[in-house]
Amino acid sequence: MPRVLVDLLSYTGTKGGMEVYARETYRRLGDVAPDWEFIGYFSSEGYRLDRTWFPGETIDSGISGENRFAWAWGELFSVARAAHKAGADLVHSPATLGPRRTKMPHVVTMHDMLYWSHPEFMSTPLYTAPVKWMERVVSRNAARIITDSPGSASEIVKYLSTDPGLIDVVPLAGGHPQGVDRSLAGSEGPMILAMGNRRPHKNWASLPRAIALLPRERRPRVVITGGRGDDPLQPIVEEFDVGEWVELRGWVDDSEVAHLYSTASVLAIPSLAEGFSLPALEAMSAGVPVLLSDIDVHRYVGGNAARYFRANDDAALAELIATTIDDHELLAEMTAAGYEQERTFTWDRTARETLAVFERVLASS
Repeated sequence: MPRVLVDLLSYTGTKGGMEVYARETYRRLGDVAPDWEFIGYFSSEGYRLDRTWFPGETIDSGISGENRFAWAWGELFSVARAAHKAGADLVHSPATLGPRRTKMPHVVTMHDMLYWSHPEFMSTPLYTAPVKWMERVVSRNAARIITDSPGSASEIVKYLSTDPGLIDVVPLAGGHPQGVDRSLAGSEGPMILAMGNRRPHKNWASLPRAIALLPRERRPRVVITGGRGDDPLQPIVEEFDVGEWVELRGWVDDSEVAHLYSTASVLAIPSLAEGFSLPALEAMSAGVPVLLSDIDVHRYVGGNAARYFRANDDAALAELIATTIDDHELLAEMTAAGYEQERTFTWDRTARETLAVFERVLASS
C-alpha cells in the first residue's frame, strides 16, 4: 500500500483556488485510490477546520500557515521530516511550494509563475525574491511537476529551466453551485457579475472604467464581490462617477452566490494573468455566459463558449458588454456552449490524472 504525505501547510481556509484544488482532488482520490494511504500534514489553522474531505490520517504540524516565516521554514524543512517519520513513499505538495530536499520522491503542483512573469502585481514585493528562490529550489527537488494549464507549463520551463518532460498538465475543474435558477436571468435588469479577491493581476478596475465609457442609458448594473476591508475599487468608482451602476460587495455566502448566479446576465473576468480560471468554469456550470480577457489560460478554459476582449483594454471590454448584454439569442447560445465546455473539466479527471503521476513516479523510483 503506497503511503503519500500530503503537504498542507499552506491550507488555512483563506487561500482560495489552491485550497479548492486540494480539497476536491483529495476528496476524489479517496475513491479512485482506495488501496493508497494518504497522510495530511496540516497547518495549525487548517487542522482546526473541517477535514472530513481528506481521505486518511491528518496531522497537526503546529506550524502557522498564516505566519509567512514559520510557513516557509516548515515547507523547506518540516515537511521532509514529517514524511520520513511517517514512512511515506512519496510527498505531494499541492500549493506550489514544498520541501528543499526529501529522501523519497516529491511531486509538486505549481499553479502559476506570477512571481516571475508579473512581479509588479505582487501585493507584498518584499516576498517576491524569497518566493522565487523557494520555487526554484522546490522545482529542483521534484521528481515531477504538475501544473494546471499548458500556459503555466511553458512558463515553468521558461523561468525555472525545467525539463518539459518532467511536467504534467492536469487541469482543474469548477464547482457546481446549488440553488441557481437561471429562469431569473436578467429579472433585476441587465447585470454583470464579477467575483474574486482584489489582487492587482485580477484587474477589476477595468470594469468601472469600461462602464464609464458607455452611454448612461446603456449602462448595465455591475456587482463585484470579494472585497475585504477598505475596497481599493471604491476610489475608482468615485473617480469615474459610476456609483449608480457599480456595487462593491465583500465576501458573500452560498445563498447570495446562488442569487447572483440566478440573476446575472454575464460573468466578466478582466484578469491580466492567471494560472487557471475556476470562476469561469463555475459560472459556465451554473449557466452563466462568460466574458473573458484574451489571455492563453482563458482560451484554454473557456474555449468557444466564452467571448473575449483584449486584456487591459477598457474600450474593448465596453464594446463587448454593449454587444452582448441585451442579445438574448447570443446569451442563450453561450449558455449552451458553456455547459458543454465545463463538462470537459471534472475533479474525477483531476484525481485520476494526479494518481497516474504518482504511479509513474513510484514506478521509476
